[in-house]
Amino acid sequence: MENTKKFYINGEWVNPEESRTLDVINPANEEVTAVISLGSEKDVNKAVKAAKNAFTTFSFSSREERLELLEKIMDVYKKRMSDLASAITNEMGAPKNLADAAQAPSGLGHLKKAYNTLKEYNFEEVMHTTLIRKEPIGVCGLITPWNWPINQISCKVAPALAAGCTMILKPSEVAPLSAIIFSEILNEAGVPAGVYNMINGDGPTVGEALSKHPDIDMMSFTGSTRAGIAVAKSSADTVKRVTQELGGKSANIILEDADLNKAVSRGVLHCMNNSGQSCNAPTRMLVPESKMDEVIEIAKNTLNKVVLGNPESDTTTLGPVVSEIQFNKIKNLIEAGIKEGATLVSGGSNAPKGYNKGYYIEPTIFANVTNDMTIAKEEIFGPVLSILGYKDQEDAIKIANETIYGLSGYISSENIDNANAVASRLRTGNVHINNAPGDQSAPFGGYKMSGNGREWGEFGFEDFLEIKAVMGSIPKTA
Repeated sequence: MENTKKFYINGEWVNPEESRTLDVINPANEEVTAVISLGSEKDVNKAVKAAKNAFTTFSFSSREERLELLEKIMDVYKKRMSDLASAITNEMGAPKNLADAAQAPSGLGHLKKAYNTLKEYNFEEVMHTTLIRKEPIGVCGLITPWNWPINQISCKVAPALAAGCTMILKPSEVAPLSAIIFSEILNEAGVPAGVYNMINGDGPTVGEALSKHPDIDMMSFTGSTRAGIAVAKSSADTVKRVTQELGGKSANIILEDADLNKAVSRGVLHCMNNSGQSCNAPTRMLVPESKMDEVIEIAKNTLNKVVLGNPESDTTTLGPVVSEIQFNKIKNLIEAGIKEGATLVSGGSNAPKGYNKGYYIEPTIFANVTNDMTIAKEEIFGPVLSILGYKDQEDAIKIANETIYGLSGYISSENIDNANAVASRLRTGNVHINNAPGDQSAPFGGYKMSGNGREWGEFGFEDFLEIKAVMGSIPKTA
């Protein structure tokens, strides 16, 4: 990959203003898979200037021009799909099957949704004698995470482009390779100079410089709640719009009438997907206290379907976690669960047998967890499931809502009307009934400390628009 030490600014691959590098580590073998440059405030200033200049023309581009641009991006994206999947496996350890079937294609999905939204969107409407116009918000700073790297890049870049905004992307420095390929895709597709810019770097340097920059009109951030708070504070002095998709500790309520085998099995497998590194993962399974022993047995047996191994293998379903930092954090939280008295059903903090290299953690299940335990409160972001018992439906709802987070929720029941009633009482931005899959047309985002604003589909598109009221522009009728 030839552009790892360069940034994409004003339509060109350029060298950084300062010489600082970082090794990108393959989590499967702890070897250096690439070396990237880390940006500085000087690089940010250069990129923001390019984006600000480009906005003066791109913001007035026609719907047809932007549709044509998105079509070209999608065409090039399809050609580079396998490159993206391979990069994601190398940089963050996603199993090959997951990278091929979900991680890489998710980006194309968001491009298609942005295209379809733009095609049908009504930018103007009349209220009495006032014209209401929706216009691109301006220059956008985009900060994306490592766990679903291309999904999060695309679900920000695609609607921003469709809306007529210009932007500077700072991908995660832990998993930056897919972002470099994505930038090559946009370059080949002919995105006008300055409309899209990409700088690698860390949060305290590049992220901070973006957030506080007076010429950036909006910050869109996905990552930890801690980092999201820092972005919001840095953005406050310039009163820019800040949208955030942050942490989660989603409850998976299995109601009394649910098909227990199906609901528990699906809940376990969903939690372990992507090595548990999904902000909306169903990490707290809530089950009737009377069925705890039965649930434990089903959950334990379900782990036979989880194949821990080299992410390059076609049979692997659970790869390593992304980094040594995450590896140690997860191990410490598992130890906390044991010390605080939760029942360790399977797994634990010891390295899996035969793995003395790579950041591998056994799929771990705790039962008889209570909501005051550390593992029930903190986002673990690893292959760790906590099973909690509840007395009745009211108790289940209470437990589910007893968290600082509110990103997603899950309900299993044979009674859809009752499931919908429970869903209405969950303080979360998303609810999945009977393991319904995600919908890229639907708004994605959370309540409480899981963030604000929404991504995906029309709702995500509108986050990149400002609203203008033009009074007196419509003649009064007799």
